[in-house]
Amino acid sequence: MKYCRPRLNFSGGWLLAILAAITATPVIAETANFGTFTLSTNSDPAQGTVQGFTGGSYSLSATSNRDRDQKACIGFADPNPDHIMVLEKDFPQMTIQVDSNGNDTTLLIQGPDQTTIRCGDDTGKNKDASVSDRNWKSGTYRIWVGTFNPGVKRDYTLKVEQQ
Repeated sequence: MKYCRPRLNFSGGWLLAILAAITATPVIAETANFGTFTLSTNSDPAQGTVQGFTGGSYSLSATSNRDRDQKACIGFADPNPDHIMVLEKDFPQMTIQVDSNGNDTTLLIQGPDQTTIRCGDDTGKNKDASVSDRNWKSGTYRIWVGTFNPGVKRDYTLKVEQQ
């Protein structure tokens, strides 16, 4: 009995198909620049306070031009989210506020379904961004803190408060 070894042909076809499938699959960032935090309805308020810094040149409008309330998504950040927030329960009302000592910051928050987007810019007369909204479903949220201009480095504190 003669054994025939199959020949592998690496030219063209199947390699191109694999590359096309990989590039067509949406990439979901599972890591964040400054880590993950988890909140439940009885969380200590300190657990909803995290720190980081801005500095990217990725346009947040490339993720979404407008959020679910038709607010413009603007600013520049790192392509990876700055924070990942895990909500263990639904929250009827929540505010996410950036404190960078009044510098011009922006926010983009992507919900667990990847399609619910919330964006924020100035808060009243303050240039720091915030998002105050209703119906926060349990799950994993990706949060980007940006600046109005690309590549600007600003230290900030991000505070999440349930109402």
